Amino acid sequence: MTITMVKKQLASGEPCKKCVQAEEMLKQRGLWDKVDNVVFAVEGEPDSAGMKLSERLDVSIAPLFIVERDGAETVFKSVIRFIKAEFPESRAVGKRPIDAGKLSPEQLSDLADEYQPKSPNKIIEWALRRYGTDCAIAFSGAEDVVLIDMAAKSGLPFSVFCLDTGRLHPETYRFIDRVREHYGIDIRMMAPLTEPLQAFVRKKGLFSFYEDGHPECCGVRKLEPLKRALAPQRAWVTGQRKDQSPATRGDIDVIGLDESHHNQAGQLIKCNPLANWTSQEVWEYIRDNDVPYNELHDQGFISIGCEPCTRASRPGEHERAARWWWELATQRECGLHSEALQSS
Repeated sequence: MTITMVKKQLASGEPCKKCVQAEEMLKQRGLWDKVDNVVFAVEGEPDSAGMKLSERLDVSIAPLFIVERDGAETVFKSVIRFIKAEFPESRAVGKRPIDAGKLSPEQLSDLADEYQPKSPNKIIEWALRRYGTDCAIAFSGAEDVVLIDMAAKSGLPFSVFCLDTGRLHPETYRFIDRVREHYGIDIRMMAPLTEPLQAFVRKKGLFSFYEDGHPECCGVRKLEPLKRALAPQRAWVTGQRKDQSPATRGDIDVIGLDESHHNQAGQLIKCNPLANWTSQEVWEYIRDNDVPYNELHDQGFISIGCEPCTRASRPGEHERAARWWWELATQRECGLHSEALQSS
């Protein structure tokens, strides 16, 4: 087997950012010495070795990995897919989850202060180095896939779950499968319990939330499945941002104790690595790193939930205004992140 990596070199002489990140990922996993050849696609120089190779393969992005085995070539356009396919057991060298005991209130306060100005990557790395697969990423939207991308690139073990309410858009279900395939990960789908859901629908019908609000429906379809998802975890990671909803999310910490939910270990840590990011920063990351996203975003949807409770956003409208749009702005949460809402 022969492995060739095509790296892009900008006209200025600088390497492309994604190529540097890919090389670092391989080094973290002790795989860099597995690459037999490195060729450069020099911007503006069609005769450079990398440009010729890319033209032959009809691929215009970098980095690019070509695996030649028994005369046949396999081309990978993503370093994550390359690693998953060729070295599925690899993990970051020297980065194993530690034996995580409980954190005192003082330790949590210090951690929140220490990591408040740090990058999302650093916050995720802290959580995964401490908890490993006992730290779960809650996956549903664009922000969450950014977190999955960062976690996958860290080389550290992690887990992912998704709340399947049974009322998601078809596009969302297709999106879930694309993410599963793109990163080669398992996604634990948490569905509502059958008997409570049947009792609720029998009593209230399928659209009662338009009349008496969404909390009861969300309680059956989201909150109870979330409790089951979090029960075995020591920590979880969410894509919450402060600017998503200043009325309900303006004071979230990057690391803190989750007092709204409980787990079997007696202490559940909640991390919000993107708390200080803006929507623009999220989408810049998605574009720069070729992160998959829900096709509904191309149809005017910004914040995406269940199909009956989400509409496309209107010009100039805040991103969460299209969620539960018939209710007050202060009530546009499902309760997943609010103790007050859960008890109301």
